[in-house]
Amino acid sequence: MQRDVRDLERRVQELEDKLLQLRLSRRVLMHLLERMEQEKTVFVQRLERENKRLHRTNLQFAQNLLQKNRQIIELESKLRVYTGRESGG
Repeated sequence: MQRDVRDLERRVQELEDKLLQLRLSRRVLMHLLERMEQEKTVFVQRLERENKRLHRTNLQFAQNLLQKNRQIIELESKLRVYTGRESGG
């Protein structure tokens, strides 16, 4: 009987030790998870800033392209007027 009690006490102690280890492991995992979430948030914010920057750059490029197209059309029109005067006048 005495031996059974000691075995049970030893088993209880082993289980308490495992419980402490599990609690520690859980804290470590929760810390890692929080850290990963923070890193993900920072990464997403950086991607969003980069996306906005690229959007602005693309908009500027499109506006410049449109302006250049207008200049080409204007120059072509002037050229037609000039060549019409040359040939007709």
